[in-house]
Amino acid sequence: MNKIEINGGRIIDPANQIDRIDSVYIADHKIIALGAPPEGFVADLTIDADRQIVCPGFVDLSTRLREPGHSRKATFKSETIAAASAGITSMCLQPDTQPVIDSPAVAEFIRDNARKCGYRQIYPIAALTQQLDGQELSGMLTLKQAGCIAVSNANRPVTSLLVLRRAMEYAASHGLILMFRPQEYSLSKHGCAHEGAFATRFGLPGIPEAAETIALAQCLELAELTGCQIHFNQLSSRGSVIKIQQAKKYGLKVTADVAIHQLHLTEDDIEPFNSSYHVLPPFRTGLDREALRSALNYGVIDAICSDHQPHDIDAKLGAFPETEPGIASLETLLPLTLKLVKEGVLTISQAIAVLTCKPAKIIQQDKGTLSIGTHADICIFDPDANWEVNNQTWHSQGQNTPFWGHTFSGKVTHTLQSGRLIFKAE
Repeated sequence: MNKIEINGGRIIDPANQIDRIDSVYIADHKIIALGAPPEGFVADLTIDADRQIVCPGFVDLSTRLREPGHSRKATFKSETIAAASAGITSMCLQPDTQPVIDSPAVAEFIRDNARKCGYRQIYPIAALTQQLDGQELSGMLTLKQAGCIAVSNANRPVTSLLVLRRAMEYAASHGLILMFRPQEYSLSKHGCAHEGAFATRFGLPGIPEAAETIALAQCLELAELTGCQIHFNQLSSRGSVIKIQQAKKYGLKVTADVAIHQLHLTEDDIEPFNSSYHVLPPFRTGLDREALRSALNYGVIDAICSDHQPHDIDAKLGAFPETEPGIASLETLLPLTLKLVKEGVLTISQAIAVLTCKPAKIIQQDKGTLSIGTHADICIFDPDANWEVNNQTWHSQGQNTPFWGHTFSGKVTHTLQSGRLIFKAE
């Protein structure tokens, strides 16, 4: 099936400022034309996209697939099926696997598993330090040569600012992006909720906003010192937004993303005995949420990620502080982003940009666009189709989501990865 025609959809490609009703033509895994077919083109497959949106496949900057090491929670097979059903064609895999992605052998294992399950575009993020212990730097150059696209210590602390500085110097010398989830461990240790009204009411250990903003400020100082390109993962607070805005104003090489659930939920939405709301960073205040939304609209925050973290039932049983944090969120990425459009936070073009060309630019990959000659990573979705999050519609092995039973608008009908149809709605 080498030649595909996607007929009559609304093509939205923010990278090329395209928004029109037209057709897309694919051959040999690449986009060869928009509009009129090339001379002699005969499609092996025609997809009717009438009343649907045709856009680049989504690029997710932060996922956990739980393999290697935690296949009881999820597998490459289950989560790549979930990603395909959500229109996601490229995923960045955080390094806190077991074993950690701190050797070329683990990076190759991940790439090999991606090939075996028919979802090749999984990009491993290398561990910043060996075993993520925060002390000894990993072999960043060999990990880059093994296919890692960035370095990160995931959610683990770095033991000292000197280690972080040396890591930035090493990453900068090899042209690697350093992904950093700001968290001052001494302030956030054992916390499970924002240090605010909810935590006080239910006697839960809190995580202050300062745990994020202090770590972020320190990292920005070192970024200015070393010239390293820094991407901040999963911002959650107004204070962080202000600091990123200032850093960009003064020319630092920084970008940032926000997890999709942080743009909708606050501490006021948490059900105290429902561990699906236990996430890190925690849901903060309504003012924080509005600041994150505004920052996304004005480009201070560059991208939205899923921060997908599937868990088994046991991991979410017990008292709120005793459960493992994280939400299974691949399949709610698109509908929750479309909800931002309906609420007037973003235009449809902005919404697609923060899921496609903007995250692709951050990781320096030729993705997130429908440009002629690029690999055909395409999502086709019906923005008006309603569906309920339940056992019949859910594909991820992890069912830990606070949106279970909710009805959403926006359903993917087809996903193509490098010109291969990897998902078709039944």
